[in-house]
Amino acid sequence: MKLLSHTIGIFTNPDKEWRAIRSDKHSFLQVFLSHVPILALIPCIAGYVGVTLVGFELGGHVAKLTPASALALAVTTYIAILIGIYLVGEFINWMARAYGVEGDEPTLHYEGTALAVFLTTPVLLAGIVMLYPQLWLVVAVMGLAGAYAVYLLYEGIPILMNMSKERAFLYASAVLTVGLVMMVSVMVCSVIVWTMGIGPVYQ
Repeated sequence: MKLLSHTIGIFTNPDKEWRAIRSDKHSFLQVFLSHVPILALIPCIAGYVGVTLVGFELGGHVAKLTPASALALAVTTYIAILIGIYLVGEFINWMARAYGVEGDEPTLHYEGTALAVFLTTPVLLAGIVMLYPQLWLVVAVMGLAGAYAVYLLYEGIPILMNMSKERAFLYASAVLTVGLVMMVSVMVCSVIVWTMGIGPVYQ
């Protein structure tokens, strides 16, 4: 429950919450499994409901996916989210060593994973917008969530990693770059998969 309370605090008082997160000494599995598997369900379930029952604008008319197609995409998205957040956390852990962040290995592993988990929390929560999957609305809501995640990144790294703001800025910029590269890579892989005939099936 204490770990889940950080989810609320990261919105109401992020600076204070980053310090509280740093003071915790939970394991990698505790911080990852207590948040990501649950929060990752939000965009996946909302997306499934949205594209099968509500529909979305496509070529001037409302399109919907078949339940089987939507389920396959939801499961694939869920797995991609879990793997993506894990990999971002591992990169942050590696960067911590490269930037000379002080601390023992278990502590650094927790902090890097915690950073990845709580950075992605706003985006995962914003995934509820997929219940009404209209492009303009999804772009607006997810854009705001992404902007807040970037803010948390630059605010959180100097606190969580206990480093100067100058070094933290470079560190955060590197993390942001990797995150953007991963996002583009996922999009490219999705296009490749769709061209192989595993794409969405419309009703």
